[in-house]
Amino acid sequence: MSRKIIEFSKFDFRENPEDPYLARMHHLDLYPQGNGNMGVPEELLKDRNLGEDFDFSKDWKMYYGKDIPGFPAHPHRGFETVTIVLQGFVDHADSAGQSGKYGAGDVQWMTAGKGMQHSEMFPLVYEDKDNTLELFQVWLNLPAKDKFVEPSYKMLWNEEIPKTVFENEKKQKATINVIAGCINGTKSLPPNPDSWANKEENHVGIYTVTMEPSSSFTLPKVSSTLNRNLYFYRGESIRIDDHEVSTESSLKLVGDESITITNGKKQSYLLVLEGEPINEPVVNYGPFVMNTLEEIQQAYRDYQETQFGGWPWDVNYHVTPIDVGRFAKHEEKDDRPPEKFF
Repeated sequence: MSRKIIEFSKFDFRENPEDPYLARMHHLDLYPQGNGNMGVPEELLKDRNLGEDFDFSKDWKMYYGKDIPGFPAHPHRGFETVTIVLQGFVDHADSAGQSGKYGAGDVQWMTAGKGMQHSEMFPLVYEDKDNTLELFQVWLNLPAKDKFVEPSYKMLWNEEIPKTVFENEKKQKATINVIAGCINGTKSLPPNPDSWANKEENHVGIYTVTMEPSSSFTLPKVSSTLNRNLYFYRGESIRIDDHEVSTESSLKLVGDESITITNGKKQSYLLVLEGEPINEPVVNYGPFVMNTLEEIQQAYRDYQETQFGGWPWDVNYHVTPIDVGRFAKHEEKDDRPPEKFF
C-alpha cells in the first residue's frame, strides 16, 4: 500500500470522516415512477416498514416517509449539514417557515446552530420514468463558541458552483466541483458565515470529482494535522502511486504531501472531504452534537420546551407542487437558480 494511504476500508452508507466532520452518508435509491402525488404507488408499499424503513437489501428505502420517501420534521443543534444532490430532488422545509426544492448538482448548506427543525423529502416528480435519488450528506461540526449561533441555510446552485479541470497531454479531464475550499487555483463560494469552513486557515475542502478514463488530478500538500478522506464510490479503479484501488473504497490520506490520483479505464466518481480538526470533545446523541453530555441533556429539555421555534406547516413534512422547479425561500429573500429544470 502507498505510504500516502493511512487507512483503507470498504465504502459504506454511513462513515466517520474524522474531525472536523461528524458523518458522511450516501443515499442511492432507485425509486419507481411517481403515483401522481409525488409518492410511491400504494401497491409497492405493502412489505415496507413504514415510518422506519432502512432495509438496505432493497433497491430503495422510504426512510421515515409513509407515502413520499424522506425525513419528516426532526430537530438539530450544534452542527451543520452539507447536502450534495447528485440525482433526483429534495424538498426542504424548516421551523422558520423557509422552504425550497433543489436537485441534481445543487448543494444545500445548513447551519443548525442553537436549534432548528427541518424536513427533507424526496418527491417522485416523474410519473413517466423512474425517480433515482442519489446524494451525499456531510455533517460538519461547529466549535463550542459557535454551537448557539442563529440557524441559517443557503443554496449553492449547480450552475454557480466553481469548477476546475485537470487536463493531461491527451486532453483527458478530471473535473472538480469546488463546494468548499480551494484547489487548482479555484476557490469555492463563501460558506455560511458561522461555519468552521469560513476561515481559510481551517483548510476545509469539499470536492466532488468526475474523472474521464486515464485522467488524473492532484490534491496539494496542506499540513501534517489535516484530516483528508477520499471516497471512491463509482467506477472501476484508480491509482495512487503504484497502488491500485478498486471502486467502493474509502481512503484516509496524508495531508502533508501532494497526492496524485490517476483513473483507470472507466469513468470514475469521487468525493473528497478534508479539514483541520476542531480538537474539542464531541458528544453526538441522535440529532444533537455538543461538547458534553450535560449539554445534550439540555438540548433535549430545550427542544421539549420550545420545539426550536415550532413547526409552521400543516403536516410534519412539506413538499412543493409537482410543477414547481428549483427554488429556495429564505426569511430575507427568494433565491432561484440561473436555470430551471426538472
